Amino acid sequence: MNKFLLRALVLASVNVAVLANAQFRTRNRMDKLEDFDEQKFSWGFYLNGNKLDYRIVLNPRYGMNNNQNLVTSKESYSFGAGLIAKWRLNDFLDLRLEPGLQFGQRQLTFNTQSNDQYAAGTLTNDPFIPIPLTERDKVREIKTTLVDVPVLLEFHGNRWYNSRPYIAAGVNYIVNLQSNSDSTDDNMQQVFRSTTHNFAWSAEMGIQFYFNKFKLTPAIRGTFIMNNEIVADNATTPPYWTSAMSTLQTRAVFFVLKFE
Repeated sequence: MNKFLLRALVLASVNVAVLANAQFRTRNRMDKLEDFDEQKFSWGFYLNGNKLDYRIVLNPRYGMNNNQNLVTSKESYSFGAGLIAKWRLNDFLDLRLEPGLQFGQRQLTFNTQSNDQYAAGTLTNDPFIPIPLTERDKVREIKTTLVDVPVLLEFHGNRWYNSRPYIAAGVNYIVNLQSNSDSTDDNMQQVFRSTTHNFAWSAEMGIQFYFNKFKLTPAIRGTFIMNNEIVADNATTPPYWTSAMSTLQTRAVFFVLKFE
């Protein structure tokens, strides 16, 4: 298991154990924030850690050499923060808008020198002039700043003392502020381009804990971009980079702490 995930799980387990002990250690206790969830609208904020990666579908010609995958992705871990707006629909359903800012950096490695075998051209691809790929050509460090705007429908159970479990799902509009989509340079000039405007779906689960002054919610969320994020290299660029991929999509896992 990845060390980051192991540490996150251990930390989450310890926090949940401490919270559970604090919330449930006495049987005859008053519920806290009894009227909080009766509000039609409420507000809050969240902090999160994130794990960002890519889902890659390779082009069978330029992205594979026999059974070898020529393009690989390396995940990254970072952080983010955002705001919460909740609209109470009924006793079991809430609609949530949770805009946030996410930071990250991923790495794509292109071991595509073997594509020189297609330099003479094929029936469906134009010829190109091979170039020797240096280490700088092969590796792309992709810095990412995402404006993430999820709209989530939350279904929760009844309160048990001062806690309440829930699940949620919804859709996201995501703007990549470092996409380079408008750049005329491409991978020949060390510039990797991707789409600026993206759409995703998300699923989340967590437990809400009620205290005297606020509600704390630790949660796990998965977000998966649905559209293809590739912006193709220029027509004169050899097929070492974007031509080796048919589809590129961001996958993200968040550990979230919400304060309301």
